[in-house]
Amino acid sequence: MWQVVGHEKAIALLTNSLRGDKLSHAYLFVGPHHVGKMTLALNLAQALNCTGDEKPCGECVPCRRIAEHKHADIQIIGVINRAEISIDQIRDMEHSATMKPFEGQNRVFIIDGAENLSSEAANCLLKTLEEPPPYVCIILLALNERFILPTVSSRCQKVELMPLPISQVEEAFTKRWKVPPEQAGLLARLSAGCPGWALGALHDERILDDRAKRMSTLSQLAKQDRIERFAYATSLANQFSKNRETVRETLQIWMSWWRDLLLINGGCKNSITNVDLEDALFHEASYYGLPGIKAFIDYLFQAIEALDRNANPRLVLEALMLKIPTRKGGLNPQLCQN
Repeated sequence: MWQVVGHEKAIALLTNSLRGDKLSHAYLFVGPHHVGKMTLALNLAQALNCTGDEKPCGECVPCRRIAEHKHADIQIIGVINRAEISIDQIRDMEHSATMKPFEGQNRVFIIDGAENLSSEAANCLLKTLEEPPPYVCIILLALNERFILPTVSSRCQKVELMPLPISQVEEAFTKRWKVPPEQAGLLARLSAGCPGWALGALHDERILDDRAKRMSTLSQLAKQDRIERFAYATSLANQFSKNRETVRETLQIWMSWWRDLLLINGGCKNSITNVDLEDALFHEASYYGLPGIKAFIDYLFQAIEALDRNANPRLVLEALMLKIPTRKGGLNPQLCQN
């Protein structure tokens, strides 16, 4: 049984390929954080090694070992204590790919965060993508295909995973995980259609606490002067060198806040994400005009993309601090001087 929530088209594609023995040797799963890319990749790894009748069965020894991250033939490659996936990591993967499966039928290599491949690592990967052994499947997971070397992405079958409808996430939580309807509705809305985030928040209260703290800090920045904003930018830039995903998540949280302000000012309050902060959002929305909010959302998009392209994080974040709208709408001319 496929464990991923939603994504019926992707599941149908992979299921039909399995039944027709027409699986690609390499896949590129593209979609936002927590949308289900890793779950789908592990499900495919299970299907390729499953000994049950309906693949993946989820019950046989290989399926259970893969779910527990204990299977010798399934390897996950990602960023480790650095900003990029190194060429040494890919060389180690390629060496493993030359060896026949140890305990299963196929070797599966999952490259998590494929946009973080260094140029040397990406070019090194090309050889294996072009001529993989018949028992090897490579699955690349990425947030954005644009930041992957075209010669790499063109050798993979692309599977795009979009955020799910909120109602589908809510239904999955009430039926599969037996979450009370009110809690399921809140988690589904806060997840923005990415069930992995909601599942994490269900089992770890610290996720919601951390979100609340970050949201409070970010909402106060518009009231602070340039020195305080720059100090915050420096703090974020220092975090980026250690854990870029934390900084990206912070900016995504900020994006959700400003998107909600835009929806409220546009008369679409029923579509806001942060429903638990509705009163604060309505209060803040009264201080901003639509042009200023729209402009800043564009700046946030640009900042996230610049960081994804490995631009200097401090310069990107300091520039973003200068673009924060005033609470009367538009950009603060005093902050934009010099």
